[in-house]
Amino acid sequence: MTQIDLSTQDLPTQDLSAQSIHPPEPQSTKSLVLAAMCLALFMTNFDGTTGDVALPQIQKSLGTNMLGVQWFLNAYHLPVASLLLATGRFGDFFGRKKIFLLGLAIFTVSSMLCGIAPNLPLLILSRFLQGIGAAALIPLSLTIVPATFTDEKARTKAIGIWSAVSAIAMVAGPGLGGLMIDSLSWRSTFFMNVPLGIITFLLTAKSFQENRQHTSKHLNLPSIALSISSIAFLTYLLTQGGTDVVSAFTMLTLSATCFSFALFCLAEVRSTEPVIPPALRHNRTFLVICMTQMLVFFMSGGLFFILSLFLQHVQNYSATMTGLCFLPMNAAIIVASFASGWVVARRGWRFPILTGLSMVSVAILTLTQIGTETAYAEILWTLVLAGFGGGLVIPPLAAGAMNSVQTNEEGIASAVSSISVQFGGILGIGFQGAIFSHRFSADLNQTLISLSIANNIREGLTTDAMRHFTDAAIALPNKLTSTAFEAALKQAFISGLHSTLFVAFGSLMISLGAIAFLIPKKVNSPVKPVHHNPPA
Repeated sequence: MTQIDLSTQDLPTQDLSAQSIHPPEPQSTKSLVLAAMCLALFMTNFDGTTGDVALPQIQKSLGTNMLGVQWFLNAYHLPVASLLLATGRFGDFFGRKKIFLLGLAIFTVSSMLCGIAPNLPLLILSRFLQGIGAAALIPLSLTIVPATFTDEKARTKAIGIWSAVSAIAMVAGPGLGGLMIDSLSWRSTFFMNVPLGIITFLLTAKSFQENRQHTSKHLNLPSIALSISSIAFLTYLLTQGGTDVVSAFTMLTLSATCFSFALFCLAEVRSTEPVIPPALRHNRTFLVICMTQMLVFFMSGGLFFILSLFLQHVQNYSATMTGLCFLPMNAAIIVASFASGWVVARRGWRFPILTGLSMVSVAILTLTQIGTETAYAEILWTLVLAGFGGGLVIPPLAAGAMNSVQTNEEGIASAVSSISVQFGGILGIGFQGAIFSHRFSADLNQTLISLSIANNIREGLTTDAMRHFTDAAIALPNKLTSTAFEAALKQAFISGLHSTLFVAFGSLMISLGAIAFLIPKKVNSPVKPVHHNPPA
């Protein structure tokens, strides 16, 4: 494979060992760096979650169809997932501050372009550029935090705050974003990023000194290009392929994914400067943590979306009331995220992960008792328990991932960790959604058979119910009352919900076993080992 030869003499010499040349930063400067990283993460997560809320207004404002607004979403998520590995590598090689500021500039400018976009094609293009910027901000913000806070306790606390801000952004997205969309317009959510982006840029430029730990002379562009293409094909396959799993285009995308990934693996094995260092590929602790992150977000990715549908379709809550119903759980996530740093500093990161996973497992297993008549008050404590457990798990996983790698691997490690989170959420929505749909249609079909509904009518009712739920009760046969059909719909929904809950519980059990038995207790300490770079 061809490699680009970039001699270290052409790079700024002060970057080769930034931490050894620059004196320790005062606490006020470190706080400014943390604030900048949190602002960057808030913007990317907030923007990602408000997209779904803005879809109806965008569709109406620009006069597009559903396929158009789907591409509005995919135009953001495709580059985010595809470029995480590349931006992490670029940050290690060229300098984390340079790549972070470049990504921030792209994100801020493209946010302005999204806000003024007069038509859908320009909005999709601007949204794609936004995703490119976000792909730099997500992994490098996590890399810059531990590079700034060298003391192990301070680092763990800072990562906990970083993770808590991530949770706050995801909570605020639907609520605050929806309020801005309703009171102003969907364009306001993009304009908000402009002043925040400028503030973040100035804070980072002033407070964070350049940090580049990679000491190699080569940047393996072929492997980076193959990693981008394979992840892009896979992301598209997971987000769009489920609509028609046997189509020729889906099969072509699957083939392209496998071919690109095979070439990437071959290039990695033969390269003297692989994108993913061999030490990282053989780091069992890091790999187990990434697998756990994927399973945790696999569990949450689709489950709470289906729970929100339960409150709306089975309990007949409005969308606004459904959002309010999740506030106690979201508050528990935020509180536990802040508290987890204190726990990790005293007990190590393994203890809160095992405790949090156990709490979420109990909550999920309890939710399998939900029925059509279950009131919200009966599951409130379960949602709070699940939220608190999740808040205990996510920050220590991030801290454990960064503490388990060498300093010169932090950039690429944060990228791989971010990819595991992205794919976990995508897989959760796709796989759990498919399980729910299959169980829902099978249960409803069986009920209609027991009511002696003709085959052609039964198939039509099941198809409409999958698309519109209660709105499907428009033209019912004489022998089927609207009350009976609504009861059948709700019971089928509960059957689908139970199936997804058991799948989520299984993923949590695998995570618990992996953390408990595959990670040695000796790596539990929050203390990050000191690894010296080889001489330049």
